[in-house]
Amino acid sequence: MFETTQTQRPGMRFLRDQHVVRLGAILVLLLIFFAIVKPKNFFGAATWQSMAIQFPEFGLMALGVMVTMIIGGIDLSVVGIANMTAIGSALLMLQIAPTGSDPGSGQLALIAAILFSLVVGAAAGILNGILVAKVRIPAILVTLGTFELFTGIAVIVSGGKPTSGLPPEYAQVMASRIAGIPMPVIIFILATVVIGLIMYKTAFGTKLYMLGSNETAAQFSGLKTTSLIIRTYMISGIYASLAGLVMLANYNSAKADYGSTYTLLAVLIVVLGGVNPYGGSGRLSGVVLAVIVLQLLSSLLNTFPNISNFYRPLIWGGVLLLVIVVNQWDRRGNLTRLLRWKGRTS
Repeated sequence: MFETTQTQRPGMRFLRDQHVVRLGAILVLLLIFFAIVKPKNFFGAATWQSMAIQFPEFGLMALGVMVTMIIGGIDLSVVGIANMTAIGSALLMLQIAPTGSDPGSGQLALIAAILFSLVVGAAAGILNGILVAKVRIPAILVTLGTFELFTGIAVIVSGGKPTSGLPPEYAQVMASRIAGIPMPVIIFILATVVIGLIMYKTAFGTKLYMLGSNETAAQFSGLKTTSLIIRTYMISGIYASLAGLVMLANYNSAKADYGSTYTLLAVLIVVLGGVNPYGGSGRLSGVVLAVIVLQLLSSLLNTFPNISNFYRPLIWGGVLLLVIVVNQWDRRGNLTRLLRWKGRTS
């Protein structure tokens, strides 16, 4: 049976979560290994600056996937939403502030693009939520279908070509730093704080865990499950659109096939972070740690020229399967029994 929502109360210390402790240990070992094997890269400022710019892209998507997985669903359309909103925002900015426009037009284009992206992302998430909650189609099928739908829209709108030539004001804002922290990292931190407040400080967050633990019991408890599901997928759509804005800034262009491996990576992060794929349990701290661990591992792989980027999907897929198998084995109490057996024999 799933963990109860009591394990998710903010009063409980996150160190009691075995996934968080495990990820913390893995992170420390990775840092030590990185420092020993590649000291030049590890102690180089460029490595950490590159990491700070890269991880918010898939980290924001992972936060959205996390919320849907807590209610027992999943969102495989995050990359499609990110690219669709990024292309739409880029085209909108080019309409408002074409090349050679004054700074005032560029600033207006920036504000309009951000608002447009968030609204379209929310609408895409609501569509997913309606299909899951009202039409009662399994979430994996809905979001797989809408991923293709949103990607198709992005291809048609952009003509399958990169959309570039953005107003310089957009790049200036997204490339800026506050207290030395890059803007993408600040966006990720703020997004993490917001999702944490929603999960642990509001009745809505408590209801998410209740819904994920037992949907039938949640319905009998008087919860408006349809509204909860729709709002949850709306949140995921908004976070995917934020990721699209970050990708648009990092690449200085938008294209329908950017971030093609991020769907798998986002799911891997959420599962690695300890979120139960069946819903009802999971910690934000574990997911954030998983984002850092996966980015560190990715940066470490980049330092080995013999390891091609074509191996990334193979590595991520293998790690995902391994984590799922270990979690299932652990959930059945096998690890506890093994530790007790070793304790008695020692």
